[in-house]
Amino acid sequence: MKKILPILALSVLSLSSVAQQDPQFSQNMFNKLYVNPAFAGSSEAICLHALYRAQWVNFDGNPKTFVFGADAPLLDNKVGVGLSVLSDKIGYESTLMGKLAGAYHFTIGSGKLGVGLDFDFLQKTLDGSKFNPPDGKNVDDPAIQYSSVNGTAFDMGAGLYYHSEKLYIGASASHLLEAKVDLGKSTNEFKRHFYGMIGYSFDLSPSLALKPSVFVKNVTDNTTLDFNLNLHINNRFWIGAGYRTEDAIVAMLGLNITDKLRLGYSYDITTSNIKKYSDGSHEIMLGYCFTTKKKMIPIIRNVRFL
Repeated sequence: MKKILPILALSVLSLSSVAQQDPQFSQNMFNKLYVNPAFAGSSEAICLHALYRAQWVNFDGNPKTFVFGADAPLLDNKVGVGLSVLSDKIGYESTLMGKLAGAYHFTIGSGKLGVGLDFDFLQKTLDGSKFNPPDGKNVDDPAIQYSSVNGTAFDMGAGLYYHSEKLYIGASASHLLEAKVDLGKSTNEFKRHFYGMIGYSFDLSPSLALKPSVFVKNVTDNTTLDFNLNLHINNRFWIGAGYRTEDAIVAMLGLNITDKLRLGYSYDITTSNIKKYSDGSHEIMLGYCFTTKKKMIPIIRNVRFL
């Protein structure tokens, strides 16, 4: 298996010179801010969340991704701001991305529509010094980067997000500028990604709620769909399953530890051809939300003007 890593890294390098696929998550219903800036402030609370994903476990050079997000409402919940930071590593290539998001929320009927933009900083690093031919022989190939290089770029994203008590719908796009990062002998181009999401909460009883959701991602004419179904029990536990087209079957469970703190876990059972080399994918989510208390202004009445 150790001989596969250099081949995998070179394959990723050759592919990424044409298009860049952003990392995927199974618990995407808890990672809306990263893909859609219009989500910022929609919870009407200060929220922090983090996800860690180890994909294709036991595959040498497997992707490892961490994302942290924070968002908050401003101006009586009319404006939202957010920050996302992502670290992604696969083989000898790593990506660091930071996003500053802003959104404005309009009241429409029983719900709110958010319109948002984010401004992104990208940094990619390639440690070519670790490239070793599978047969152990040194090869002087001018097309291969044998030293460690890094590059930076700026990008943008935009989105719409509507939500009510039971329903949410979102549409967004990232890498609008299709930023390019120079990595010595290769160039990484971030192709535009398009996202769609929809979810609804059905109350089966006072203690049970069924929450189906669909998440869609499209890049360079390649479309992936995630179908998820979670059962929430007593607003304390949830258990569910999902299916990602041509990739995996997902098992999920979670716990609201307190009214503010929640913990989630998912496991992907790989269904693609890579299942021969992988023991699946693990993902952990941690979220925390709290509302700020509004300062009460005392009303002083004068009996002369009652």
